[in-house]
Amino acid sequence: MSTTTLSIDDQMDLLLRGAAEVYTKDDLHKRLQKAAAAGRPLRVKLGLDPTAPDIHLGHTVVLRKLRQFQDCGHKAVLIIGDFTARIGDPSGKTKARPALDEETIKANAETYFQQAGHVLDTDPAKLEVVYNSTFLSKLGLADILRLTSHITVAQMLQRENFKERMKSEVDIIMTELMYPLMQGYDSVAIDADVELGGTDQTFNNLLGRDLMARYNKPRQIVIVMPILRGLDGHDKMSKSLGNYIGVTENSQDMFGKTMRIADEQMQEWYTLLTEIPAEEIKQVVDGSKTHPRDAKVRLAKQIVSTYYDAAKADEEEQLWQKVMREGELRDDIKELAVTADSMDGDAYMFDRAGLVMACDFAKSKSEARRLMSQGGIKLNDDALAAEQEPIAIKEGDVLRRGKRQAVKLMPKGN
Repeated sequence: MSTTTLSIDDQMDLLLRGAAEVYTKDDLHKRLQKAAAAGRPLRVKLGLDPTAPDIHLGHTVVLRKLRQFQDCGHKAVLIIGDFTARIGDPSGKTKARPALDEETIKANAETYFQQAGHVLDTDPAKLEVVYNSTFLSKLGLADILRLTSHITVAQMLQRENFKERMKSEVDIIMTELMYPLMQGYDSVAIDADVELGGTDQTFNNLLGRDLMARYNKPRQIVIVMPILRGLDGHDKMSKSLGNYIGVTENSQDMFGKTMRIADEQMQEWYTLLTEIPAEEIKQVVDGSKTHPRDAKVRLAKQIVSTYYDAAKADEEEQLWQKVMREGELRDDIKELAVTADSMDGDAYMFDRAGLVMACDFAKSKSEARRLMSQGGIKLNDDALAAEQEPIAIKEGDVLRRGKRQAVKLMPKGN
């Protein structure tokens, strides 16, 4: 797909799909027209601070939008914030982030880029990767003073999280005030036509738009995407909240976790994580036309196909049906080495609640006991009672939580 095969209106339809806000649609339409007339692609910027190594589906919302620009024939410019990561983006933060060392930043950046390649076209003709240390580290004091002269302290403190921190008397470090300016300067340095971000980046993105005008450059268009809600259906997808699906997770977990989302989330996930046309999505998520289970299976297969392939998606569907409808175990059930609490002759003895926790079926002993008392934990085919005495485990025993979670136990002495 390229600008020669898609009309401007068709590009607009694709590029605006799922967007929360666009600053502005008219500007984007005009910029697309000028680019087509000049025979040059737009330069579309996405900044990523490598403060953590792994990417989950929430991160892919903006990455997928960047890929859509690539598919329309435009140039993706991925800004790796190795310089700004030393400060950390204060967006949405209630306190300053701890500084990262250069070695950690470099390792995170390499992993991040590899994982972004699951979504982006990494052909150098379609993707330019820029480390912002290449220009930010060269700014002298006069350059920095000029940069700070373009915004007032009052404007900076209008950021919602800064207002909240001032109200709560939580310190705001001066370098945090510099962060949005440095992110904005990225756009100036690389001559961005468009900048992408999540809704939590709106302030930073719009500041970049204003800075470009201050530096006598055409203002970038800003497209902000919604924040994807995680598996809990409430909070943003986040590793720290445990409500995420990583792009490098195994296909079993990817499929199974997707099947757990609330029916009300399907419209959001289909729109932001798939290429299925909007009209078709309406039919799929309409419970009177498509059973929610079938709609969720299709969504799970779409996601697995994206990060693996269609054959793996079909395989996961068949295995899921086998487990959920027929109550059988997967053929590829995971083996788990567990260390016995004690030995009774040749028998491996385990505290029951501790064993449930070791299998990652519960986060605390109280939760484990509650699950056992409700009949939610089975050892082989029998419910595991919530009793105090330890239980003997032999190699190959299977511990299950419900229908979806099961491990084959491989006990060993301590």
